[in-house]
Amino acid sequence: MSVLEMKVPSPGESISEVEIAQWLVSGGDYVEKDQAIAEVDSDKATLELPAEESGIITLKAGEGDVVKVGQVVCLIDTSAARPEGAAPKAEKVEEKKEEVKAAPVAEKAVAAPNPDPVKKEDSYATGTTSPAASKMIAENGLAANRINGTGKDGRITKQDVITAMSGGFSTADAQGWGGSRDQNREKMSMLRRKIAERLVSVKNETAMLTTFNEVDMKPIMDIRAKYKDAFAKHHEVNLGFMSFFTKAVTEALNLYPAVNAQIDGNEMVFQNYADIGIAVSSPKGLMVPVVRNAEQMSLAEIEREIKRLAIKARDGKITPDDMTGGTFTITNGGVFGSMLSTPIINPPQSAILGMHNVVERPVAINGKVEIRPIMYVALSYDHRIIDGKESVGFLVKVKEMLENPEKMLFGAKDPVQVLLGL
Repeated sequence: MSVLEMKVPSPGESISEVEIAQWLVSGGDYVEKDQAIAEVDSDKATLELPAEESGIITLKAGEGDVVKVGQVVCLIDTSAARPEGAAPKAEKVEEKKEEVKAAPVAEKAVAAPNPDPVKKEDSYATGTTSPAASKMIAENGLAANRINGTGKDGRITKQDVITAMSGGFSTADAQGWGGSRDQNREKMSMLRRKIAERLVSVKNETAMLTTFNEVDMKPIMDIRAKYKDAFAKHHEVNLGFMSFFTKAVTEALNLYPAVNAQIDGNEMVFQNYADIGIAVSSPKGLMVPVVRNAEQMSLAEIEREIKRLAIKARDGKITPDDMTGGTFTITNGGVFGSMLSTPIINPPQSAILGMHNVVERPVAINGKVEIRPIMYVALSYDHRIIDGKESVGFLVKVKEMLENPEKMLFGAKDPVQVLLGL
């Protein structure tokens, strides 16, 4: 008998341990080489663990266990023969995954109704839920007994929850108050524990201060309304607010380099580039993938890169390399309805810009009251390295470029100044 010991690979530099979030196979199953057998959480991302060889698998760690990098988590008997029917079963799994991914596209294309992912009342799921599925169910307020469990013995997997959510729930499917005094306890994931640790350290170790301003979004919204169809057709990506904000931020960072700098011991490190972290929501929590050299990108390039990273975060395929090395962060709480907030700095960066929802408000324009779409913006910064003059100047410059989008084409200068050589 030939047995392969599968050890936990290093997900990235400085990561010494991971947590087994979910086994995608059971002990005694026959696995194919490169088949995803587990999801592991590090303090930066969730990664899939592929089988190194084909054979019968024996699990050596349980879901929720914290294991060291290099530790053996399973054994694969590579001398075992493939059971009859194993290959077709794997094909069906792949086929099912493809159907799940294709469902939203088909819905948009032909408006076909989604297949009902919820079991009828006489056939509720009776199996347990995996840790990843439990977390998604809790975060989205779903009823576990209304989800069809396709795992072993009716076990509800993460994919079952995604399938159910993609099909939609009626009001009766939502998890309501049961009137009991019960409590549920769930272990915090390694990623969530790391986020908590970093947030507390920022509050304790930086002189964080927040300054606010407001932006008249009418010029940007007028451009989007006029060119969004042509933009989408030409560039094959939608035109959103985030690309305008990213472009305005990179121009402002060029004028106020301290906002793009970091503290390293007794030194200030000034970056001659702008790697912009874009905070996105994912099933695992808040992720901040980085758009590299955003200062050199066009609006279309920024939109494409943000879309690519957001899809990776949503699908749990984001890597530590995607989230390291940022120099400045933008977070958009407006997509959830936030009017105003004080975002927390993403260390070791020195500043973060918070966007909020756009609300029609009465404002004074040339001595007259007009109704305009206004967004409040907030800049949280480390006062140890950024002075008030720089922080306020930076935020005012972002406001000016968003309210005069043509300035993004010519940097901070007005086009007339460029024409006159001023």
